[in-house]
Amino acid sequence: MTPPPVERTVRFVLGSASPARLTTLRAAGVEPEVVVSNVDESALTAPTVGELVQVLAGAKADAVAAAVPTALILACDSLLELDGAALGKPGTAEQATIRWRAMRGRTGVLHTGHTLRTPDGRRLSALASTGVRFADVTDAEIAAYVATGEPLNVAGAFTIDGLGGWFVEAVDGDHHNVVGLSLPLLRRMLHELGYALGDLGLPGYPANQG
Repeated sequence: MTPPPVERTVRFVLGSASPARLTTLRAAGVEPEVVVSNVDESALTAPTVGELVQVLAGAKADAVAAAVPTALILACDSLLELDGAALGKPGTAEQATIRWRAMRGRTGVLHTGHTLRTPDGRRLSALASTGVRFADVTDAEIAAYVATGEPLNVAGAFTIDGLGGWFVEAVDGDHHNVVGLSLPLLRRMLHELGYALGDLGLPGYPANQG
């Protein structure tokens, strides 16, 4: 028998349009509200890729807070770093093909910036970085993968939890971070801000806020 849902003690909002992040939270027992920030990412810069994803995550959290100021907000942003360059969403089949020809047989680092913003305005940011080793895929495999459309609108032009999983040979670090959200890091951030997993509605887990 499925246990009855637990009422959350806080309003929890995911400030991201990413279906992979939403699926990750749902699989971990959390059903967040979703509010998309619509931040102009191209207007923001930072000295390193790791710093950039944290700046972007913070900007998204602040934008969502303007719409839902009474919520506990999680915002994230992910980029793949290869040769010191930030690789976001390629957008076109041509760019996705170029990316994969550069990535194959090599290792990149998937950075995800996480920002939690509390209803009382406190904000905590943290970075998770995971090494990703790509298979030495053929031109034909790249063409077939790009033709599916999957790599066009995801950071780094690949997914690990979809069709791109065929071409990821190993990860060094948190697997969930490659999907776009590090669950262990989120738990630590919640604790640092005085929250617990039960505050997000996980059945059987104690809550701190309420």
